[in-house]
Amino acid sequence: MGVSSFLAALLFLTCFVNLYLGVALAKRSGTGVTRHYKFNIRMRNVTRLCETKSILTVNGKFPGPRIIAREGDRVVVKVVNHVSNNITIHWHGIRQLRSGWADGPAYITQCPIQTGQSYVYNFTITGQIGTLWYHAHVSWIRVTLYGPIIILPKRNASYPFVKPYKEVPIIFGEWWKADPEAVINQALQTGAGPNNSDTFTINGLPGPSINCSSKETYRLRVKPNKTYLLRFINAALNDELFFRVANHTFTVVDVDANYVKPFRTDTIFVGPGQTTNVLFKTKSLFSNDKFLMAARPYSTAAAGTFDNSTVIGVLEYDGNTSSSSSNIKALPLPSLPAINATAYVANWTSSLRSLGNSQFPVNVPRTIQRRFFFAVGLGTSPCPVNQTCQGPINGTKFKAGVNNVSFTMPTTALLQAHFFRRSNGVYTTDFPTTPLNQYNYTGTTPNNTMVTNATKVVVLAFNTTVELVLQGTSTLGAENHPLHLHGFDFFVVGQGSGNFNSTADPPKFNLVDPVQRNTVGVPSGGWVAIRFQADNPGVWFMHCHIEIHLTWGLRMAWVVMDGKLANQKLPPPPADLPKC
Repeated sequence: MGVSSFLAALLFLTCFVNLYLGVALAKRSGTGVTRHYKFNIRMRNVTRLCETKSILTVNGKFPGPRIIAREGDRVVVKVVNHVSNNITIHWHGIRQLRSGWADGPAYITQCPIQTGQSYVYNFTITGQIGTLWYHAHVSWIRVTLYGPIIILPKRNASYPFVKPYKEVPIIFGEWWKADPEAVINQALQTGAGPNNSDTFTINGLPGPSINCSSKETYRLRVKPNKTYLLRFINAALNDELFFRVANHTFTVVDVDANYVKPFRTDTIFVGPGQTTNVLFKTKSLFSNDKFLMAARPYSTAAAGTFDNSTVIGVLEYDGNTSSSSSNIKALPLPSLPAINATAYVANWTSSLRSLGNSQFPVNVPRTIQRRFFFAVGLGTSPCPVNQTCQGPINGTKFKAGVNNVSFTMPTTALLQAHFFRRSNGVYTTDFPTTPLNQYNYTGTTPNNTMVTNATKVVVLAFNTTVELVLQGTSTLGAENHPLHLHGFDFFVVGQGSGNFNSTADPPKFNLVDPVQRNTVGVPSGGWVAIRFQADNPGVWFMHCHIEIHLTWGLRMAWVVMDGKLANQKLPPPPADLPKC
């Protein structure tokens, strides 16, 4: 074989191996590059908490492999389903400008990828820098099927803060000894709340909760006097989390891939679906120093139980390779806020402000064309005839909804029905813009807690400016609801406790430097106001990112019509779009 033939064969082999391992192959195109990944969805045996179970993985990895790209890059991911479950992947927080076919929620923008089938997700990252993530978006299988999306600045651009020595993703998750699909199926059948996860995880590891899991502890090894960029992702199914490292502090610089005015804190709060980037300055310490890190939930839930465990990791200064569980147990546990520390969460969220400088301006919609008031919370539905239910009131079933409507998932993808103008029998466009029955939302639970089950959407003209007030309710217990809006970032212009006052509260809105997010917590016993511009044609899911609330129906969809210009219209679906 000649040299040229050998090099060609070597190049082909390298490309093949990289694709097999899910490594990006980048090709320059326009202002960015095109990065190719291949995700093989497979089962893999994993041991945690002294037991081995088979879990869904991307390329055999748990958590899944990183997607790394720069702002302006095009990302192409071929997802191949080798398992018996139906699969979709949602690229959480990616704007998906005119690429709604790649958003991923099952039966909203696509039908699931069936066994033995594949689908190519194709999207461009526009105007976003920071940390996002991907996860399965069908039933509860995202419990192990998730991974980080790391978006770097454009080439030759820099962060608006000190260049970090190293960047480290830290992903919080849940570990279940039971099959989560069996757990949710049982809960839906009985109408009761589901069983809890067994422990939380840090980068897939549960920490030394029992003796045989001491080696399953995440260890962050650092060098003294260095600045690290820690990229936090909450991939837990049902829990918002506090996180702290003993004797250390953080400087928050980014949330949901949007820069914020830096502020210091010793405790991070991150809800399901949210991401937070922090600068972490290490101390001048010897190489044998180590400190515990810990995360535990925030919850005000009155309905059902929740996992109130604490997951532990270790911060180790360079040179310490000891893995002794006794050494870990001798270290002091960092102090965390109380589990129901609502005031702390309110102060945390109010500390977030957009960076808002000339390079990163804040373009808050000032003139509002459509206003909406959504009451979000729990409710009930009747128990089927000849069935015993274990719900909260007189044998009912737990449900959840928006404006008393519990969203019924269709069997045809909404985006396909919209694009091909076949919505009849799939969805209706009469979603209530305000609650049909007004009451004291944060007061005593009303006598009637029943919800309506329907598939309703809100239709918006292209470029409509929207103000949405999300009002938490105390029906069956006040809870914090992390609401995620697909297809858009939005500005959080106001929040408060109690019931929203349409006269007194709007004058206090922050229209100067409100934080920009894709997932916002509706405060327990309070409200939050957001604004966005509907500049992205398609069908966009909005739902609580606490998985049980999503399953119970706390979800709805926005339909944004095409604009008049060619670049304001949604292109036709790709040829390999999965069929129902």
